[in-house]
Amino acid sequence: MRLRLIFLALLVLVISACQGPPPTVIYVVLSPTPNATEAAQALLEQTTEATAEITESATTVSPPPTSAIIPSPMPTAMAAAPTQPPVTAQAQAGATGTPSPLPPNFPTPVQANIQYAEQLFENGRMFWLQPIGQIWVLVVTGEGRGSWSIYADNFAEGDPETDPSIVPPSDDLQQPVRGFGLLWRENDDVREALGWAVQDEVGYVAPYEYHAGGTVDSSGDYVAAPGYHTIYSFRGERFRLNETDATWQLGG
Repeated sequence: MRLRLIFLALLVLVISACQGPPPTVIYVVLSPTPNATEAAQALLEQTTEATAEITESATTVSPPPTSAIIPSPMPTAMAAAPTQPPVTAQAQAGATGTPSPLPPNFPTPVQANIQYAEQLFENGRMFWLQPIGQIWVLVVTGEGRGSWSIYADNFAEGDPETDPSIVPPSDDLQQPVRGFGLLWRENDDVREALGWAVQDEVGYVAPYEYHAGGTVDSSGDYVAAPGYHTIYSFRGERFRLNETDATWQLGG
């Protein structure tokens, strides 16, 4: 009996030795997954704050000068154009006057400040209108009135700006350059009608208006007809250009 008990005790010890130390229990603590709605809300708040900062900064930035929007190529002296034209009291009254009520469905006048170039000649003047890239020629035929014609501005950078073989008859006269000069040299009718340039061309910003012609019939439909344009010189003179007969008049 004693031998059996001793044998059982030895067997227990052997089994215990073979099993080794008890396994270590590792407890893993998992943090909860962030809520997607909360994360999106936080991102939205950050974006909103950033947008507010950008908006606040934008309201304190001064607008770019008018010269920043001058296109290239451009007529000579355009880069030195003043940001505001000198406008006479007459021009101010014409630009800010209250128009008469228009019939229903009648086109409203087009009004804007645009970039011009202007040059005076012996018998008239040339205007370049930046938004449409055209040259408008005004020839004097009477006191404060004359004929009006429109031409494309075909001058391109790299073209000759003048023709050295064309020499003015006196020092107070000159050959126009670039776009004005190209039209003046290539179109005999324009050259003969205007004569020589009497000053350098100048660039500036001034008001422009277009008033449609036509009527509204008994059905309320607009019936188109020629209208008129209003432009301003560098010195603030107002010109009315009539589509009906291709004429101009000072004031108007």
